[in-house]
This record gives sequence, C-alpha cells and structure tokens, in this order.
Amino acid sequence: MGTFAVPGAHLRLEYSDEGGHPVVQLHGLTSSRERDRVLDLDLGRGLSGTRLLRYDARGHGHSTGRPVAADYRWPALAQDLLALLDAWFPGERVHGVGPSMGCATLLHAALQEPGRFSGLTLMVPPTAWETRAAKAHEYERAADLVETRGIGPLLRAQTMAPAPPATAGSPDTVPDVTMDLLPWVFRGAALSDLPERDELRSLDLPTTVLAWTDDPAHPVSTAEALVDLLPRAALQVASTRAEVDRWPGRLMDDVHRTG
Repeated sequence: MGTFAVPGAHLRLEYSDEGGHPVVQLHGLTSSRERDRVLDLDLGRGLSGTRLLRYDARGHGHSTGRPVAADYRWPALAQDLLALLDAWFPGERVHGVGPSMGCATLLHAALQEPGRFSGLTLMVPPTAWETRAAKAHEYERAADLVETRGIGPLLRAQTMAPAPPATAGSPDTVPDVTMDLLPWVFRGAALSDLPERDELRSLDLPTTVLAWTDDPAHPVSTAEALVDLLPRAALQVASTRAEVDRWPGRLMDDVHRTG
C-alpha cells in the first residue's frame, strides 16, 4: 500500500511486482479497489507474472479529494493516471484495464499520451454522446438528492432497479465515497463524456471491449460504437455470470499479447 500526491488529492494505491509487463487497473464511478473485488470486477486477480498497479481514484475508496466537480471530470482523472504512470513506470508502455469511469479515464489518457500504452482492456463502457445527456441529468439529480436527503433514497432506488443478468448473484454494496464528496463526484460525472468520435479513430492500440447486456448505464451500443471507431478493437458481450467470470482470462491474454 502507498500514497501518491496529485493536485487536490492523495491517491491510495497498491503495487504487486511479479516482474513482467506493467499493468494499471482502474475502477468505476463510486467504486474502489475493495468494492470492485466484492463485485467480482477485479480482473487483475487472474494476472500473474506482471507488475500490477491498482489505485483508488480521487474521492473514492481510501483516496482523498475536494468538493470541486471539475476534479472528477474524466479528463482530470486521466491527468491523475498519467502522473501515476510517470512515477511508477517511467518511460514504459503500460497495459490499461478498467470498467465504466475507469474505461473512460483510460481513453482520455491514451489520447493525451498514446505512446504511454501498449494496449487496453475496456470493461462495460458507460453512456456516451447521444445517450450521455439523460445520464448526466440523473447524476445531477442524484447529487442534489444526497445533499438534501442523504444517501438512503438513492440506495433504495438502486435496489429497485433491475440488474443486468451478467451480474446475477452480486452482493448489494454502497458507494465507496464519503457523503461530503459524493455529490461532487456525481457532478463531475455529469460534466463528462467519452472523447469525440474523430479523436478515437486515431487511437491505434490493440483493444478489447468487454460489455454486458441489459444495462442502461453501460449500453452495448457504446461498446459497439467503440469497436467501430477504434482501429484495432474487438468486442465480447456477456449475458451470463459465467461469461463475466472468463474476463480475467481475457485480460491475461490481452496483456501477454500486447506485452
């Protein structure tokens, strides 16, 4: 375990050094390293023979943050990621993996410094472009709800929402963000979107996109669009928990291929 300072925050991280290719693993919105393990989204658990860096994004998990919405915009999170890579893997090309917000952070970072990455494994891409406006409105409402009524109503609404079939059996969890920062994390997400389509067409990296069905927050349409846009991308779509359980093996294959 360790801590890394970025403007306005200290990021908590862990590093597993088994030699081999460097890998950085991110998590999704309101999640963390610990919560992703509980949700079985920790694809790095299947890796061996790599140098794996995992960290909590600012304001999430054990990392600190500020009540500033702009701090949690995806391009700002990409700057945090690039600073971490400069410190931990200077001059090396790194394989990146992460779901949702982590997927978006990786895409923004790879466009800012494409030479920093050897390949990407992008999990459950979030709403983007035409589907983003409605989701951004939901995040704004969630931020206001948490500020005025606490987290209880938000958790009840999440419990009532149908879960994707591929997540069947996952335990109920709560956001791994402190209540004073959660509204600002939501507002930062509301201000965010994936990079423009024309920018993504220039990202010539071997990429696997892993999606699952029946999840309005992570629609298959975004995953399909990314595969159409990215020059060297392949898509896998899961509709069962058994298919998601094979994702760590896919990450291992991706790392070995690109490393």
